[in-house]
Amino acid sequence: MITYSWRGDFADPEVNALHAEGFGHPVLDIGWREQLHRHSLGWVCARDAAGELAGFVNVAWDGGVHAFLLDTVVAGRSRRQGVGTGLVARAVRGAREARCEWLHVDFDDEHRGFYREACGFRGTDAGLIAL
Repeated sequence: MITYSWRGDFADPEVNALHAEGFGHPVLDIGWREQLHRHSLGWVCARDAAGELAGFVNVAWDGGVHAFLLDTVVAGRSRRQGVGTGLVARAVRGAREARCEWLHVDFDDEHRGFYREACGFRGTDAGLIAL
């Protein structure tokens, strides 16, 4: 059983560990709580029956009608169980409740099926500059 919470409570070390696992980098010491409270519309925490963090997504925004999904990640032990789609569905609801009109996401080609087919995003033209 997975529970999803909009602006749910979390500890920085657990998000740092999940992010490292999901994105394949060493565990960093990022102050997620401060960063999210300062810059984000919200975030979604997915927790398993044992209370462990099973997934996470950040919903950044422009302060107006545009929200952006960032850092969608699911723990390895919880993948292929619908946790990712549950995270995105809850993020969509949170952005809609905040009266956002658009929810944007960018992704690598390997995640196209997840975002477009499983979550309902449609394709758009966009631009990117590597910095």
